[in-house]
Parts: sequence; C-alpha cells; structure tokens
Amino acid sequence: MNENNVPAHATPLAAVSQVIETLKARWPDRISTSEALRKQHANTFTWHQPQLPDAVVFAHSTKEVQEIVRLCAAHRVPIIPFGTGTSLEGQINAPQGGISVDLSQMNEILSVFPGDLACTVQAGVTRKQLNEYLRDQGLFFPIDPGADASLGGMAATRASGTNAVRYGTMRENVLSLTVVLPDGRAVRTARRARKSSAGYDLTRLLVGSEGTLGVITEVTLKLSGIPETIAAAVCPFETLAGACDTAMAAIQSGIPIARIELLDELQIKACNIYSKLTLAEAPTLFVEFHGSRTSVDEQVALFEAIAQDNDARGFQWSTKPEERTKLWQARHDAAFSCMVLKPGAAVLPTDVCVPISRLAECVLATKEDLARRNLFGPIVGHVGDGNFHVAVLFDRDNAEEVKRVKAFSEALAHRAIAMDGTCTGEHGVGQGKMAYLDAEFGDALDLMRAVKRAIDLLNIMNPGKIFAL
Repeated sequence: MNENNVPAHATPLAAVSQVIETLKARWPDRISTSEALRKQHANTFTWHQPQLPDAVVFAHSTKEVQEIVRLCAAHRVPIIPFGTGTSLEGQINAPQGGISVDLSQMNEILSVFPGDLACTVQAGVTRKQLNEYLRDQGLFFPIDPGADASLGGMAATRASGTNAVRYGTMRENVLSLTVVLPDGRAVRTARRARKSSAGYDLTRLLVGSEGTLGVITEVTLKLSGIPETIAAAVCPFETLAGACDTAMAAIQSGIPIARIELLDELQIKACNIYSKLTLAEAPTLFVEFHGSRTSVDEQVALFEAIAQDNDARGFQWSTKPEERTKLWQARHDAAFSCMVLKPGAAVLPTDVCVPISRLAECVLATKEDLARRNLFGPIVGHVGDGNFHVAVLFDRDNAEEVKRVKAFSEALAHRAIAMDGTCTGEHGVGQGKMAYLDAEFGDALDLMRAVKRAIDLLNIMNPGKIFAL
C-alpha cells in the first residue's frame, strides 16, 4: 500500500476495473469506490495499518454472493468478506486490493426451531439482533464477544467471549454453514442434527477459516434456554495470583460457572472512569452463575468459599438485571475504556490462551514482562478457559517504544505456546499472528496450506491472512 492508499495489486488493474464496472452495471446503488467507505472496510481499530479494497459491494443473498465470486474468480480479483468490521488482527485488510463483499445487509433471521433449540440466520445478523428476536421465546444465543459482531463473522473467526466457559465457543455452537466457495458454488456443510458421523467435518473446517476458504452466507446455530436465575458477583483480591488461583480452583471444583472474567487493577481503574463504576482498584473477578434459584445459591456459596481461601477482599453479588447489565457492559467496553488511561495513545489488543493449570503462571509472567519493558497495558480475560487479553497503550510515533511493544507481543505469543497453549484464544490469526503459527503447528501448517490450495486454487479468498502461500 502506498501513501495514496492504492493497493499493491497481484492482479492487473484492468481486471479490477472490469470487475468494478460489471458490478456497477449490475447493482449501481450497492457498490462504491469512495475512499471514505473503503477506509471503513479496512482495518481501523488496532495498530495494523489499513489496507483498502478497490471497491465495496453490498450483497443481499447467497445467489448474489455467488455471482460476485464467479465474476472475481473469472478475473482473478481478490475477495475480502466483511461483516461488521470488528476483527482485531487485520482480517478485513486488503493487502492485494480486491473487492470487499459486505454482508451486513444480509440480516434476515430465516428460521427458528424452538423444539430443537436451533435457528438459521443470514450471515449479517448480529448477536444482539438475534437475542432481541429470541427473547419472547425464552431462548438466547450465548456467544458474546465484546462487540455486536455479525454471526457470519463470528463463525469465520471462531469467536467466543465471556460465556465460553459454560457454553463453549462458535466451534461448539455452529451446526451448519452455507458457504460460497471460490469457484462460486454454494454448499451446505451439514444438516441440522446435533451430531453426525457422516464424512469430513466441513463445518469445523470453515469455522475459524477467516474467509480464506469461502464466504459464509448462512449460519445454523445451537440456542440455549434463558436460565431461571442469573446472579452476578464482583470479587476483588489482594493479589493477581489470588484471583487467578480462584478462577482455576473454581473450574477444577466443577462449579458450572457461566462467566468468570479477570480484570487487573489498571483495567478496573479504566472501567471506573469509562463506565462510571466505583469498584476498588484491585485485581478483580467478575463472575456469573446460571441455573435454578437453589443451584445458583449453591454455586455462589462454593465460589465465595474458594475466593476467601485466596485472600478475597470482598464478595458482592446480585440477581437484579440492571446491576448485571451495567457490570457486563463495563466488561464488554473494556477495549474502549483502557484508552482513557492514556489519551491519544495507540492500542495493541492481543490475546493468548493456555491450559488453565498454567494460567496464573502465564498472567504473572506477562505482568512482569510489561514492567520489565516499561510498557503500560491493562490485562483482562476469560480466565475460566485460560484465555486473557492485554491492551498495550503506546506512542506510535516513538520508534523505540514501538519496538518494545512488538518484542512484548512476540514474547507473549511464544510464552503461551511454550506452555502448550496458543498464540490466540479468540482474536484469530489474520495478519497479526501469522508469524507464530510455525511454532504452534510445525508441519501441520503445511497441511493447512494444502487444504487452502485444494479449495482456493487461485488464492482469491482473503489472501495474505493466516499464512503465506
């Protein structure tokens, strides 16, 4: 990408122009080459530099996506699927130019099957939209990344969130996908049954593929019943180790916690300022319990006992919806709230995941590493499954500080991998984590490349993401 935001094309500009002109003739009101819109469809939130597509086209159906893909394939023009643009590792950047296929207007809830606890939606439906629709039926979709992401995008990035410790991630909650392949064929990866032993598990192959194997246009999801009782608790600790050990012990004790989130003292300070909370500035766990009234009371009592054994400074819990909503909204706004601690700073939001038995060790080593490198970064995480995030705040114009931030990010990824963990628990690979996959997968990375080549012969599906061919 040069200074005028012109992509470094892998295909002739004449071919790109031909595709754009054909799309304009087909949908004159749904394609744009304006720089402002193209900027919105490139990476904008994190430290990855934006790389703009040549044009943005809005699709309304699977058949339209097929038409767009066939046209791009005929001219070997890259395709970048786009949901709501909330991914954090450059997944929506267009390093080779191409067409951003915006699925946000494919936002119809197609079917709900209450008796099967399932539904089918178009890819542009967001999680909040779906849950609002389901509320009157006593159902909800539990996967909740902080942003109101599209469900197609959540499937593509294998998203999770605060509820993952009890309800799993998108991997466990997607029953089937409709996907447009690089040659324009639309395939359905599975039926609606809860399990199957038939053939390769194509659904799991596509979940987490980040748009590199096809464009997800429809998603069939598992749903859950809204619990009878929901209680949320706030539990501050004397030390970060005490908070981590409590999370680990609670999970190992078999308490069916729905959510358990760690916020260090810096993140609590940011939440107090941004979300108007009045919490003690100490390492803190936000916890939520789901179930019958009796089972929730039991869970709360068991958790409180474990917390007290690890030097908890207090324990407050509530079943009031308004108090729970305020607490979890503050957690979901953590990425934005940390910016108030260092106004004007750039942000590197990164994440890793380790086996829960290594969680405290990894978190404490990361905290020490930040101090050793003289870096400033709150820590927050879905610690019930060993996943935590660091949002490093830094001066982008300070070359020496940028160098330290990059070194920290690399050290964090390799620390997690050395603990038999992963360089990313939920952000995905995109462009930002590509350098670590060799260490994490070894020769298995070649198998991934072979799958990519077999499905995407022309390498037009979101090229330059996950790994280089």
